[in-house]
Amino acid sequence: MIADDIKSSFISNYKKKPLLVRAPGRINLIGEHTDYNMGVVLPASIEKAIYFAIQKNEREIINIETFLTAPEKIVFELNGDHKPYQAFWGNYFKAIIEIMIEKGYSLEGFDCVFGGDIPIGAGLSSSAALCCGFILGVSEILGLSISKEENALIAQAAEHKIGLNCGLMDQYAVLFGKKGNALFLDCKDLTLDYVPINLKGYSWALIDSKIKHNLAVDSEYNKRRNSCETVVSVINSSIKPVSSLREVTMEDLEKVQMELSPTDYTRAKYILEENGRVHKMMDALKSGNGNLVGSILLEGHWAMSTQYEITTPELDFLVKIGEGLEGVLGSRMMGGGFGGCTINLLKTDQLESSLEAIKKAYYTETQITCETYPLEIGDGVHLLK
Repeated sequence: MIADDIKSSFISNYKKKPLLVRAPGRINLIGEHTDYNMGVVLPASIEKAIYFAIQKNEREIINIETFLTAPEKIVFELNGDHKPYQAFWGNYFKAIIEIMIEKGYSLEGFDCVFGGDIPIGAGLSSSAALCCGFILGVSEILGLSISKEENALIAQAAEHKIGLNCGLMDQYAVLFGKKGNALFLDCKDLTLDYVPINLKGYSWALIDSKIKHNLAVDSEYNKRRNSCETVVSVINSSIKPVSSLREVTMEDLEKVQMELSPTDYTRAKYILEENGRVHKMMDALKSGNGNLVGSILLEGHWAMSTQYEITTPELDFLVKIGEGLEGVLGSRMMGGGFGGCTINLLKTDQLESSLEAIKKAYYTETQITCETYPLEIGDGVHLLK
C-alpha cells in the first residue's frame, strides 16, 4: 500500500515516526466552470489519493521529498532566500509556506515525504489534494488549528500565486468529501450539502485521453473567465446591479445579446444552463435514475464542446464511442478542459467489456493508448491512524 511505502521511506530517512495524511483526488459529476461564476457544482472525492508522512525536525529547515513522479527533494530555509524550484510541486509548497508566513502562522522546521496514485494532469485535481493534504499535515504537527474552510482559502491562494485563477470547488471537494455521496456546493456562499449517489448496478470510471493540459500555462482558462466578467459588466451597466453570472437570468442575457460578442454571449449562456444541469443531476442521483444521469452527462459534454469550446477532438471522440455502446449510459469531459479525462457512467456487469471496446476504438482512431480508472467515491482529506 502506498501509505505504508511513504511511512517506511520517512522512517528510513528521518529516523522518527511521522504523522500520516491522506488527501484524495476529486471528480466533478457536473458543474464545469460554474465555480468562479459563483454558481453551483457537484463534485465528489475519490479513493485515489496523495499520502503525506510529516513530522517536526527541531531545525529552521523544511525538507520535502516525493515519489510523485521521479524521486525529488526540495529544501526550504525558513530564514533563507526562497527561489523558485525546478519541481512543479515544489512551487505549490513554496507558495503555501509563504502565504502561511504572511498570515502570521508561526512555522518551525519539519520533514515531509509524499507520494500517491492520482494521475497528474488528468483533471482529478491533484494540485488541490497536494495543497490541502500538506496544509492539514503542517497544521497538525505545529498545532496551528487550521479549519477546513481556512485550509481551502490558503490552498486557493497558492494556486492564484502560481498563476491559476481558480474558484474553491476543488479544495472543498477534497476537504469535505464523504464516502458514497456527491457534494453539492454553492460557490456564492460556500454552503454545502451531501447528495447520496443511489445508483445500483452502475459504476463510475475515468478514461484518461492522455492529452495533457497545463491550465496555468494555457491562458484559455482565464479567457473564459474574462468572457463571463464582461457579460456581468454589461448587465451591470444596462439592466441591474449584479456581481456574478449567478445573479443573471436567461431573460437578462437575451436583453443584452446585441451588446455582446457572439463568443461572450454563448459562454455566458453555457454557464447559466450548466447551473441548471447541476440541479437536474442531484434529483437524478437521489432517485437512482441511471439513464437520466447519463443523458445529463452527455448534454454537459456537448455544451462544453460547442458552447464553451474547452474540449479536444480526442475527448469528443471518447464520448462519441461511448454513445454507441449499450453498456455506457453517458460520458463527459471533466475538469478545466483542453485535455484530461472523461467521466463515464457504465453498467457494472459490462464495465470491463465497455472500457476495453472504448480503448480499442480510441487507439484505432488516434494511435494513443488511453488509461481507464474504475472509481470509488471516498472520504475527504483526513489523518490516517
